[in-house]
Parts: sequence; structure tokens; C-alpha cells
Amino acid sequence: MCTVKFTGVDSKRLIMADFPDMTEIKEALQSNNQALAVSKIKELLEKTANTTLNIGITGESGSGKSSFVNAFRGVDHRDEKAAPTGVVETTTVVKEYPHPSYPKVSLWDLPGIGTTKFPADEYLKHVGFERFDFFIIISDTRFRENDVKLAKEIQKMGKKFYFVRSKVDNDLQNAQRSQRDFDANQTLSLIRENCKQGLLKEGVQAPQVFLLSNFELQRHDFHRLHETLERELPDHKKNVLLFAMPNVSLEIIEKKKEAFSSKIPHYAFVSAACAAVPVPGLSVAVDGSLIAGVVQQYKTGFGLDIPSLQRLANSTGVPLEALTSVVRSPLGLNNINVQFILKILLHSASVAGSMVAEEGLRFVPLFGTMIAATLSYKVTEKALQDFLNMLAEDAHNVFKRAV
Repeated sequence: MCTVKFTGVDSKRLIMADFPDMTEIKEALQSNNQALAVSKIKELLEKTANTTLNIGITGESGSGKSSFVNAFRGVDHRDEKAAPTGVVETTTVVKEYPHPSYPKVSLWDLPGIGTTKFPADEYLKHVGFERFDFFIIISDTRFRENDVKLAKEIQKMGKKFYFVRSKVDNDLQNAQRSQRDFDANQTLSLIRENCKQGLLKEGVQAPQVFLLSNFELQRHDFHRLHETLERELPDHKKNVLLFAMPNVSLEIIEKKKEAFSSKIPHYAFVSAACAAVPVPGLSVAVDGSLIAGVVQQYKTGFGLDIPSLQRLANSTGVPLEALTSVVRSPLGLNNINVQFILKILLHSASVAGSMVAEEGLRFVPLFGTMIAATLSYKVTEKALQDFLNMLAEDAHNVFKRAV
């Protein structure tokens, strides 16, 4: 474990247990093995990306399962990666749909229990119950007997499930046509309460019901569904879910920004540890690789890479050119690599001066490495926070343009 000490750095923000690979990184630097050090740093960056999340989506045929799978992944139904909609369901097929930006996050379109010959307990074994972190049971009207049976079996086995009432926009339109004193919120409350009462009567304990429009996720209960999942998922899965979520509100974007920001001290610590190793030129090269990797994470999480923007354009009907026109930061539409990041950093007089000072101080006996490490920490911390602020603002602008 690295034992570098820093001056002027809040040690409480640095949780050493979060850096099990620091010894390997330091040893690689001490042996002047830059390629190995960068490789180990990339492994550190990719830990969140390698956390799996598997969501089982089930319900009767025609309930809107495929539309939900596509909407959650930010994929237009015409996309080649989309779950097919409007077709007859195949009774025995369990189909995985990985998130296009986070392939370790998968939504699984499961056959409706009513379309199989299996009873509820055998159905769960048939679809591979153990692989799923939680289930979403979808209905476009009332929840039926098969939905209840499945929920009870999931409950017995100790996993979470959530009821989603889809296509509520159709109900609102029908109510508006038929009611003289139409009130959208009152209509939604009645639908939600009727679903809950029906499930309670069938013996489902504390049912959680969410009303959604698959074509406009920012409306109705999607934010409540996300908050519930965030609250009930294990800690190591929460951010995985958050980053894979489509930017359906400014609140989601801010939550992503907060989650990214909480990791900045960790990356700054890696930078500081590397700066304490007196090998000429390595600190700058490693900082560039580290920052470039984290900035790419920001772009992917905010949906600012070109493939994500194209999917957003396809699903909203807003031209790609209109979305890219509101991206203001130099990071937004450029390829992120070490050379590009270093170029931006060196354009800042204060950052460039700190980097030069850091490089020289590492060779000063006694206190030189400690001061160099502190400078490296602060340079990396400030750079990542500034880049995060830029990209979060770009994400805000794109969301407002898309909506």
C-alpha cells in the first residue's frame, strides 16, 4: 500500500481501502514501466464499468415490455439494437438487451408468464431467476392473476419487484374525453390506488406501483421509480444504475454530476501517489492518461458521446446538428485522449506552472516529493472538477434542446 503523505490535503477524503491496486501502480512506476502503470490505472477506472446489473422485465404480451426496454436504454424502436415491438411474443424466449453505453447493464425481456406452460415457481427457474437483481412487472391495464402469482414467488425468494402500469397517457386521453371536470393528477392517483388495492386484495404485500409513459419517461412516476431503485439497490450497484439511466430530467443530470464528483478525490490520490515517484516525465504522462480516462467516463455518463447523441436525436426527432450546436465546452465534441487533455491543461497558466513545479520538486531531497504529491493532487482535483462542470453544463443544454 502506498504511504505517500500530502500537505494541505484533507486525509479524511482519502479512503485507502479504495485503492487495492496502488502497490502495483507504484511498483510499475518505480521500475519505469509506464505502460504497466497506465494499464493498472485503467483497471482502476474500469471497476464501475465492470459492475453488472441485470433487470428482468416481464408482463403479458402487448403490455409495453419492449417499449420500456428501449426507452430505459435510450434506444429508438427503429434502432437495430432495439427490442422488437408490435410483434407476437415467442413463448419460451428470454432475450437480453445490453445498454448501448454500459454493456454490463442488461434489461432482459422475459416471456409473460401467461404465455408459458410453467407455473410461477417453475417459470422463475425457466427464465434464470438467480441472475436478476430485481424484476419489473408491466401491465397496460390492471394487474392480472399471473402477475400476482409471479410477484408472490419473487417475494418468497427474497428479491425485489416493482409493478409498472404502462400506457397511462391513453387513460388520461380517455378520461379527458369522457369527464367534464377532468383533472390529470386526480386521474393518475385513482389509477395508482386502484392498482395497489387490487394487488393487496390478491395478497401482495406492500405493492409498489409506478405509472409510466414509455414514450415520455420524464413524465409521471419515472423519477419515483428511479429514487426507489436507488434506495433499495446495494451500494455498489447504485451508481451503475444511475449512469445507465437516460437523462430524463435535470435532476438526474445533477445526481450523475454529484456521483462523479464524489470520486474525484480518489483519482487525485492516484495522481499524488504517482507524483511521489522520482522518475522524469512519468507524472505528467500518467496524469494525462488518468484524466483522459475519467473525462471519457463523464462524456459517456452524460450521454455526450456521438453515438449517444445520435440515439437521442433518433428518439426525440431533434436533429443531431441541433443537439451538438448547444455543446459549448471544448471537451464535448472532440475525441478525448492524453494529448488533447494535456493541451487543454497546458493552456491554463496556473495549471501549467504547477505541473512544471511538481516535476522539479520531485527530485528535491526530504520534502520535495511530499510537496510535489500535494501539487499533483490539487492539479488533478481542480482539472477533473472543472471538466466535470463543463460537461454537466453541456448535458443541461442538450437536455433542454431535446425537450
